[in-house]
Amino acid sequence: MARLCAGLLLAALLGSAVALVASERVLLGSDHKFKPGDDIMLYANKVGPFQNPTETYQYYNLPFCQPTDGKEYKTEFLGEVLEGDRLVTTPYKLQFRTDVENAVLCKRTLTAEDLKKFRDAVKQDYYFQMFYDDLPVWGFIGKVEKIVQQGTHKYFLFTHFHFDLSYNDDRVIEINVSSDPMRTVDITTADTLDVQFSYSVKWKQSSVTYDHRMDRYARYSFLPQHLEIHWFSIINSCVTVLLLTGFLATILLRVLKNDFMKYTRDDEMGEEQEETGWKYLHGDVFRFPPQSNLFSAMLGVGAQILAMAMCIFALALVGVFYPYNRGGLLSACVVLYALTAGISGYVGGLHYKMFGGTNWVSNVLLCTVMYCGPVLVVFSFLNTVAIFYRSTAALPFGTIVIIILLWALITFPLTVLGGIAAKNSKVEFNAPCRTTKFPRDVPALPWYRTTVPQMLMAGFLPFSAIYIELYYIFASIWGHKVYTIYSILFIVFIILIIVTAFITVALTYFQLAVEDHRWWWRSFLCGGSTGLFVYGYCFYYYYARSDMSGFMQTSFFFGYNAVVCYAFFLMLGAVGFRASLLFVRHIYRAIKCE
Repeated sequence: MARLCAGLLLAALLGSAVALVASERVLLGSDHKFKPGDDIMLYANKVGPFQNPTETYQYYNLPFCQPTDGKEYKTEFLGEVLEGDRLVTTPYKLQFRTDVENAVLCKRTLTAEDLKKFRDAVKQDYYFQMFYDDLPVWGFIGKVEKIVQQGTHKYFLFTHFHFDLSYNDDRVIEINVSSDPMRTVDITTADTLDVQFSYSVKWKQSSVTYDHRMDRYARYSFLPQHLEIHWFSIINSCVTVLLLTGFLATILLRVLKNDFMKYTRDDEMGEEQEETGWKYLHGDVFRFPPQSNLFSAMLGVGAQILAMAMCIFALALVGVFYPYNRGGLLSACVVLYALTAGISGYVGGLHYKMFGGTNWVSNVLLCTVMYCGPVLVVFSFLNTVAIFYRSTAALPFGTIVIIILLWALITFPLTVLGGIAAKNSKVEFNAPCRTTKFPRDVPALPWYRTTVPQMLMAGFLPFSAIYIELYYIFASIWGHKVYTIYSILFIVFIILIIVTAFITVALTYFQLAVEDHRWWWRSFLCGGSTGLFVYGYCFYYYYARSDMSGFMQTSFFFGYNAVVCYAFFLMLGAVGFRASLLFVRHIYRAIKCE
């Protein structure tokens, strides 16, 4: 019955997320079919330094030509706003299948302040992003030329853009924009300047169908050689994991077999020998951990994040997240986190009940704020920084209100309902061994048996299985790539889960073998330690593999990655503990301890 309910819940979550993304597609308005001469609005989205993908600003922060009838902002959905999209109308007239030779966009006199804005933008390699019939297009604002003899630079502003568009029957298939290097103006030292902005449009027929018009973005982001690297990383990870886990499994099984043979032989001969090793701990191994309320809440939130991740992968594998589906992934993450809140309340409550807890209110509150609390702190700081920089990364007040309402009306009530269901459940923890009244003293252990060295050993193997794929994920999130190979990512994720569970079980056995019964927290910390390795990789990527700079970009990079790595820590910690719990119960049940 429980499995049936879990299956129905998962189906409901996936259905809700699919319905959300589908509704966003429908509400985008157009059916993407046009007649020759139809007006199709070219929306400008944002501008920003190319090397700092998060540091984006509104398009008209720079003195570009504006529509004569005034600019209008397009209605954005939750995920689009979270991504920093702010689509606004432009004066470009790009009619369907209508060529334009040389149209004047506007003539204007740039003041000293306008020139300074453009000069700073060209100096920082600013790019702009636009959308035409939901197709993204990028271009640069200007160029920098270095005068070698004088050791100085000249800054040029592009004044003419050419749009190449493709169509198939009544559909727009492709759009590209290019600048004319011969039609620029020198803005290096000018105080005022009269500039004429212009554009041209050329249409051509394409054999690409409408359903495949987004494929080129995925091809440009990951070329065939990149795909080979992906599969090579998968094979390398699988071989490494099989060798290392096979080696550990052989040792572990052989040691366990010898232990069982020894304990069985002693029981059959009726010899009263002093118990040693992990059997010596049968009266302490199931002694509940300290801070059981906090421990239960962390397990609950970890289970929730694992369920949310599986739902995200399920949506990705069925093709819900296509390239440049603006905000689709973020919308699904927010909604799924809200809908899976009941899992954290239920799992956390079950473990809290297993530990004999009675303060249910504090347990539910801990489950509620265990992840949302740190996220709120990080978000408040980053949003303040974005507001100070006047970036589009700053969330509007209305969006913040929507997120608060989602938490208050969905996340918190579901967490409470999950806690109530756990409190009223009849699930009990039946330990194979009775726990003694007083705990045994833990013998003195060498330094490498302590928590921190064990966490480092536990996190290294899972991290080694995913570190190659991490580069492509970071290049997608913190660069201008598009990650679409979700099948490979799912395989890597499964490998990560398996390796984390296995290495945690092995370290738990070695801990019990030296008569250290404090395995509850240790198994969780060892399982989640991969999140610390991933966060350490963030420093390597930022300083060695990227050109990001500036306080805002640095704050967003390390702030958002801290939130993600914390989620990794909770999720993998729950996986490691659960695997260790099953293992410990199995081996102590096998020796039939009293």
